Amino acid sequence: MEEAIALFSGENIDNPREIWLVDPAPRIIHSLQTATQKLIDFMQSQGLASTPEEVANLKGDATRSQFVNLFKEVQRLKTQLDQYTDLSAEQKTQIDDITPPDQLQGFKSVYLETAKRLKKQQDKQGDRAPPEVQHLDFEFVLFASAVIDYDYIMGLIARMTHQKPDKLTLNREQLIGLIQSDAKFIDEREDIAEYIRGLPVGKALDKQQIHAGYEYFKAEKKTRELTDIATKHGLDAASLQAFVDEVLRRRIFDGERLSELMEPLGLGWKARTQKELALVEDLTPLLHKMGQGRDISGLSAYEQ
Repeated sequence: MEEAIALFSGENIDNPREIWLVDPAPRIIHSLQTATQKLIDFMQSQGLASTPEEVANLKGDATRSQFVNLFKEVQRLKTQLDQYTDLSAEQKTQIDDITPPDQLQGFKSVYLETAKRLKKQQDKQGDRAPPEVQHLDFEFVLFASAVIDYDYIMGLIARMTHQKPDKLTLNREQLIGLIQSDAKFIDEREDIAEYIRGLPVGKALDKQQIHAGYEYFKAEKKTRELTDIATKHGLDAASLQAFVDEVLRRRIFDGERLSELMEPLGLGWKARTQKELALVEDLTPLLHKMGQGRDISGLSAYEQ
């Protein structure tokens, strides 16, 4: 085994176990206890209880960044312990006492909300962002479950609609909490939550109906948002829709096409430039969301 580990590592080392074999579970549990206590101490130092609800009351980027780093360590250790297959019942109880599942899920949800806001600031401001924000590594992979994927969520929603209101094993808000604590849904968490809350009560739907309904819901919401933006900026809604569709299809934000879009307004170059920047500011979050994280060439020039 040691020969295999040494060969796999590609290193000439005296004790390959030190690189590839994990620490014993009791040591990781102790580290989890320490990391959790550090988070509790930090929240108390801010005059707050160590609960997910209180994270929203943290003031300033420095304290939010500190929360991100502290809870990320808690989640890293918890994720590590989740890989152990030989934990005793006593150890599992100890872990649940340190990080109660409901509270952990709540913290994961507010972590992702906080991290999303700081990541947006990090991407937009770059070197101009505060140092504590610049140096953050969010490690979203720690917050993505291999079990909970898009298809699984659609199945859970369908199953929920088949249950009687007084027999629910997972109610709407619990399901929303589950989604919002998983990093894979960070860009869709609000949409999925809104869709779930809007589902009719007492109407059983299968997974295909749930999926089709959600896709229709997203399309309708996108149309409404674009119509609102068009109205705000005095543009034709169909023209704006065509412009956005082209941007997403080509993955290119074309400045010349933007100028053509603004041409019917009959503005001088200075007023048109200001109007273009204001429009792009409103469009950017929607483009990033609909682009599903893929890069759109040329858009960053308008985000400075």
